[in-house]
Amino acid sequence: MIHQYQLGGYNIVLDVYSGSVHVVDEVAYDIIAMYETHTPDEISAAICGKYAADGITAEDVSECLEDIEELKNAGKLFTEDKYKNKVIDFKKRSTSVKALCLHVAHTCNLNCEYCFAAQGKYHGERAVMSFEVGKAALDFLIKNSGNHVNLEVDFFGGEPLMNFDVVKQLVAYARSVEGQYGKNFRFTLTTNGMLVDDDVIEFANRECHNVVMSLDGRREIHDASRRDYMNNGSYDKIVPKFQKWAKAREGREYYMRGTFTHANVDFTNDIFHMADLGFDKLSMEPVVSAPGTPYALTEEDLPKLFEQYEILATEMLRREKEGRPITFYHYMLDLSHGPCIYKRIAGCGSGTEYFAVTPTGDLYPCHQFVGDEKYKMGDVWNGVTNFDLRTDFMSCNVYARRECDDCFAKLYCSGGCAANAYHATGSISGVYEYGCKLFRKRIECAIMMKVAQAEMGTSDTVFAEDATESCDDCDSCVEFE
Repeated sequence: MIHQYQLGGYNIVLDVYSGSVHVVDEVAYDIIAMYETHTPDEISAAICGKYAADGITAEDVSECLEDIEELKNAGKLFTEDKYKNKVIDFKKRSTSVKALCLHVAHTCNLNCEYCFAAQGKYHGERAVMSFEVGKAALDFLIKNSGNHVNLEVDFFGGEPLMNFDVVKQLVAYARSVEGQYGKNFRFTLTTNGMLVDDDVIEFANRECHNVVMSLDGRREIHDASRRDYMNNGSYDKIVPKFQKWAKAREGREYYMRGTFTHANVDFTNDIFHMADLGFDKLSMEPVVSAPGTPYALTEEDLPKLFEQYEILATEMLRREKEGRPITFYHYMLDLSHGPCIYKRIAGCGSGTEYFAVTPTGDLYPCHQFVGDEKYKMGDVWNGVTNFDLRTDFMSCNVYARRECDDCFAKLYCSGGCAANAYHATGSISGVYEYGCKLFRKRIECAIMMKVAQAEMGTSDTVFAEDATESCDDCDSCVEFE
């Protein structure tokens, strides 16, 4: 399967199953488009007729066809799907747990209108996690982590800093046992910023591999949704704190994470606003909400959103040339080394390798399922007990979704988010089509940026190698070699 598109002044051809990206002239672009459905004589007649004024001859067409055949034989163009028949027994694979999302606080000091977690309560009662429950969660992770050395733990909420003492206790406990078990804990803290102070900054910069700071961009956009219970906006309270914190990270990972809604389909203005505030690692996520709400994205918004992603890519390239680059999470793409084919097929590992833990110790496939009793999978003391549900999630991969069969982006999104699919279709094996449309556009923009960066000399070759080698400390990829 190939995907062809024109963007940023480039004629781009993506070979889906090898991951190779080709940048070609218009003649080659048209020949590739006809290659599988027309004879050489038909192609020659059509191309010579279309480009007669440019002096294109039958010999030129023949040479191009030879080049295409050579690339095909080298496994760089029109490659076959060699993975589809290897995932028939995907649900029988062995998995080990590598990450937890610890809901240390089912409560929040903001009252965000679009919050999927119902203002942090997850449609239940307000609660905070005790140290004993958190310790049991970390013990569960260690016990079930198999060969994984690097274990990921995200302190989440609600607002996790409303239970900061327990966060600190849990990190101290993890550090005290990781050497004993040959593990390395990597912590992430996600916060709305209201309770950030020097103690939080010092602790997080010492202990957290990553921090995620919530900011929706321009003051008027941010404050329209992210308000406290007295109906006061939070922008002026958090921005100075975040600026101080980002500067103090000194090269460590962090992200400014925003959400755009129907109210700001011109979301690049919010991204550039954050960049101009001094933040260079950015993420802006589309809101996922029930249709009909004032902030829900609509089909009519799509053309504008597509345009915004193109504007973002172009501006990022311009800023890079000027020596002031910014990173956008959804444009981070490694065309040369991965991710490995296992991750390309299996996705995030929710319900198998990744779980959310509630303040009472219950296990859910991920944070977006918390509060839905049908998706309770067990608890941190007894482990996974809903084996049928785990099997469903083990079967949930890009090849489990028929809608993905002809999609060029399927080995970049792994079939998409199971939670979004469930909320949109009622099935974790469904497809959230609106999200798919946005994802495909982001991938096109991200690949175009790689092409431009290669031309500028700031990125490696555009050709990608087949990403089937094992990665990290996991053996899962061998099933596909």
